[in-house]
Amino acid sequence: MATTQSVRTARWVRGNRWFACLAAALTFFFLAVFVAVTTPVVVAAPQAPPAPGQPAAGYVGEATCQGCHDQSYKGTAHGHAFNERTPAANLGCENCHGPGQKHVESGDPALIRNFRTTTPSEVSATCTTCHNRATHALWDGSQHDQRNLSCITCHSVHSAKGEPQLKAQTQVALCSTCHRSVVNRTHRFNHMPVREGALTCSSCHNPHGSTNVRLLRAGTTIDESCTSCHTDKRGPYLWEHAPVSESCVTCHDPHGSNNDRMLVSKLPFLCQRCHVTSRHPPTVYDGFVQQNSQNANKITGRACTVCHQMVHGSNAPSGKALLR
Repeated sequence: MATTQSVRTARWVRGNRWFACLAAALTFFFLAVFVAVTTPVVVAAPQAPPAPGQPAAGYVGEATCQGCHDQSYKGTAHGHAFNERTPAANLGCENCHGPGQKHVESGDPALIRNFRTTTPSEVSATCTTCHNRATHALWDGSQHDQRNLSCITCHSVHSAKGEPQLKAQTQVALCSTCHRSVVNRTHRFNHMPVREGALTCSSCHNPHGSTNVRLLRAGTTIDESCTSCHTDKRGPYLWEHAPVSESCVTCHDPHGSNNDRMLVSKLPFLCQRCHVTSRHPPTVYDGFVQQNSQNANKITGRACTVCHQMVHGSNAPSGKALLR
């Protein structure tokens, strides 16, 4: 009997606790709703736009900046006031350097954005707020971005020497400051017409980022980039040459070479880098074959392309050996 009474008492206590928790939760809920409904909502009054010709709050205007700094961007792409995206059509100097009121009042150079003391990532982040379309869309994560370069590594807003806003007079001169070994190849006997001015580095490469390897502008592979101009080598072919289908640079140096057709090696040495076993002498230095076989005359003093002219591929039914 006592046990039954204890069970009933425990159940009653638990029921009261549950009821008390529910009552407290409901009280808190209704109190929160009451406060939210009765509390007036304070809406900040919208700031009136600055009068025409007057700087916005925190900004001092371009005329104030030029009172101390004689640097100007007039005559450049940034100075085209008719383009609504340019600094000249917006806040002028402060469009890139930030509001200058505190800097003017205190004279502290730390209160204005100085790109010479700013990290490369912050510099690029400032420039890409506007330059984020077309050829600049893939800058984030590109090879130059990964190597901690910034926009002002190559470009100058106030003292540009070449177009577009380059620190050097030409693209080739600018690129050669880092890629000297590559630019030197354009001075070889057979070369891309870069030093003649018919092409520039950006004709094939996009320094701001691309979907292709080596910052190539066209396609997604080296072959697609090359065949964007050399369309007669595009294919597809009935009989394909494996090095050609893999990469053009297997045989060619795209920047320049002292060999014919910008080949990386002379013929027949180029072909024998892969074709080391064939019905022909595997190497021109195989003296035994040259002296004891009639096959030696197929390669001595000749080039493989004398017979195998369709080295890029053949569509002839009998073109398995890429013969002419």
